[in-house]
Amino acid sequence: MELFLKYPNEVQEELLMNLIRAAEHTVIGKKYDFSSARNYTTFSERVPISTYEDLEPLIEQTRKGEQNVFWHEPIKWFAKSSGTTNAKSKFIPVSNQALEDCHYKASKDLLCLYLNNNEDSQLFTGKSLRLGGSKELYEDNNSFFGDLSAILIDNMPFWAEFSSTPSNKVSLMSEWEAKLNAIVKETSQENVTSFAGVPSWMLVLMNRILEDTGKTNLHELWPNVEVYFHGGVSFEPYREQYKKILPHPDFKYYEIYNASEGFFAIQDSNDSNELLLMLDYGIFYEFIPMDTFGRPNQKVIRLAEVELNKNYAVVITTNSGLWRYLIGDTVRFTSVNPYRIKVTGRTKHHINVFGEELMVENTDKAIAKACKLTNTEVLDYTVAPIFMEGKEKGAHEWIVEFKKEPEDAEKFRQALDEALQEVNSDYEAKRYNNMTLNPLVLNIARPKLFYDWLKKKDKLGGQHKIPRLSNERDYLEELKAMQSKSVMAQ
Repeated sequence: MELFLKYPNEVQEELLMNLIRAAEHTVIGKKYDFSSARNYTTFSERVPISTYEDLEPLIEQTRKGEQNVFWHEPIKWFAKSSGTTNAKSKFIPVSNQALEDCHYKASKDLLCLYLNNNEDSQLFTGKSLRLGGSKELYEDNNSFFGDLSAILIDNMPFWAEFSSTPSNKVSLMSEWEAKLNAIVKETSQENVTSFAGVPSWMLVLMNRILEDTGKTNLHELWPNVEVYFHGGVSFEPYREQYKKILPHPDFKYYEIYNASEGFFAIQDSNDSNELLLMLDYGIFYEFIPMDTFGRPNQKVIRLAEVELNKNYAVVITTNSGLWRYLIGDTVRFTSVNPYRIKVTGRTKHHINVFGEELMVENTDKAIAKACKLTNTEVLDYTVAPIFMEGKEKGAHEWIVEFKKEPEDAEKFRQALDEALQEVNSDYEAKRYNNMTLNPLVLNIARPKLFYDWLKKKDKLGGQHKIPRLSNERDYLEELKAMQSKSVMAQ
């Protein structure tokens, strides 16, 4: 770590050349003449930016048993990833190098960083309660696919299971509700010292555990629990709810940023909300400034060229054979020495219908602030534009599911609108005197609306996420239709 902290750009440059050399004789390597590529400039001129759709034919070839297509070593693992709402699944290649030099290396580094910052930690005197994906591994043409967490659990050394709960058998159960019951039964007897999982689903599990054990907080059940390693969705909307069920002032939260495509960044100090970009995991990074993203003048820059507090789409080249691959996430750099980031959203999940450039980071902050001001708790939300019609101005329409509803819905709506204007100056400008945008519209969701919506799509548990923002109204209309149906049924 000290090496890449001291020489970040050199480490990245060398890593890229190693990836290019390794793949010279693959189908991709021959197509782009990797054998004569001697530097980043040549590489970037020859290899186009690609999406999953661009790579899918080559990935399908490999899934059917053909090798040496985009990576020089056999690939038999594919992380099945569909985001929240795509009906069509993606199969992200996972090489042995990626398992060892990226995912497992990151897990070790995470623990090392945590223990380095907390010398009195008793982490290893108990077990880590992990909440992984709820899909089993399926064999297909001598290749295997499943949730990334299932692949990681399946490939872990046998001794790793001794320090984790629930057992591998329960962790890999595919039916979410049965799995939830099995986890509660198995883990409540253990000495849990840490948690690991996606905040939205972990909260469901924790509340179920409290309900079943009759405890008022989790320290009563697990007095030695000290840290929660979380990632996948923003923690901000859930922070206050976690503080209530884990009220100990010394309890710690450590954020990670990983995906099926790789493990990218780790919180490297206590009480920080910034993530250290890990530069030696077999991943070469490039970035597209969001103000040029998808436009004819789109720019792609190296790590050395990034600027503070600008939103960038992330492009990766990896030791699983993803070449200049657009992963769909957006980040903002909070430091360039060392390189630290915050995840701000998704390239597809933002709203910019009226020039307001609204990112998930903005809405998560605004929700957290509105909740604090009105003493409410939010479980889930999604937002879509109300398009201008004739002389009618546009607006944003929200549907929010509360754990604790506001006493005054109008007061919450106003607090949310004002908080959005505070965190996003473009939104504030459009809202000024209702010039372009009318005040936001708030719908209060019935209990379990989002849960039922995900269940209908067979996307309960694991790493499935609610799409927070969209430039279209599809998700919102589906949810509103389900809401109306329930009201009519009553």
